[in-house]
Amino acid sequence: MKLRLVWAIFCPVKGASAVFSKDLNSELRTRYALNSLLMFVVVTLSIILFSTAGESVSPTLSAGILWIIIFFAAMSGLSRSFVAEEERGTSMTLQLWVKPSSVLLGKLAFNSLLIYVLNVLIVFAYILTVPSFIVQSPLIFFFTMLLGSFGLASASTFIAAIISKANSKGTLYPVLSFPILLPLLVSVIDATRLSVDGAAIGEALADFKILISYCVVVTTVSIVLFDFVWRD
Repeated sequence: MKLRLVWAIFCPVKGASAVFSKDLNSELRTRYALNSLLMFVVVTLSIILFSTAGESVSPTLSAGILWIIIFFAAMSGLSRSFVAEEERGTSMTLQLWVKPSSVLLGKLAFNSLLIYVLNVLIVFAYILTVPSFIVQSPLIFFFTMLLGSFGLASASTFIAAIISKANSKGTLYPVLSFPILLPLLVSVIDATRLSVDGAAIGEALADFKILISYCVVVTTVSIVLFDFVWRD
C-alpha cells in the first residue's frame, strides 16, 4: 500500500486510478450517490407521467424534460464528490499523497462513470414512460448523450471542488452550476430534438462542435485552476 501511494505521487495516471478505485469501492459499499440519484429519477419520472398522462408532448418539450431530469439528478449526486472528502477529513490525506491533477482526474473518471450509468437508466425509463419520445436518429442521440454527459460530469466535478470549501454547500451547488452548464444544456436539448425529429447527422454538427469545444475548454480550465482551488 505504501509503495502504491508513493508511486501515485509521481505518476498522475496511477494517482488518478487510486482515487477512482477509492471512490468506486466506497460507492459500492454505501451506494449513497446511486441510491439518491435513482430515487430522484423515479420520483421525477412518476410526476411527469401523471402530469402528461393522455397528452401529446412535442419533441422539443420531451427533449427539454429529459435533460432537466438529467441535470437535477446530477446536481443531487455529483455535488458530494469533494464534500464527502471534507466531511470525512480525508482531503488533507489526498493533498499529501496525490497530485492535484490526479485527484481531479480520478474524481472526473468516477463521476463520468456514474453519470453514464445513470443516463442509460434514465433514457431507458424515459422511453418507456413517455411514448412521444421516439429516437429516430440513434447516431445523433448517441453522440449527444456521450458528449453531453462528459461535459456535465467535467463541469460538475470542478464546481463540486469549489463549493466543498463553502458553508452553504447544498444551495450553492445548483445556483453556481446552472449558468456554467447553460450553454451545454441548450446544445444537448437542441441535438436531442434533432434526434427525435429524425434529422440527418449533418444538421447536428453545429451542436456537436459546441459540445466538443465545451468539454475541451471546461476540462482544460479545471486542470489548470484545480491546484489553486484544492489547496486553498
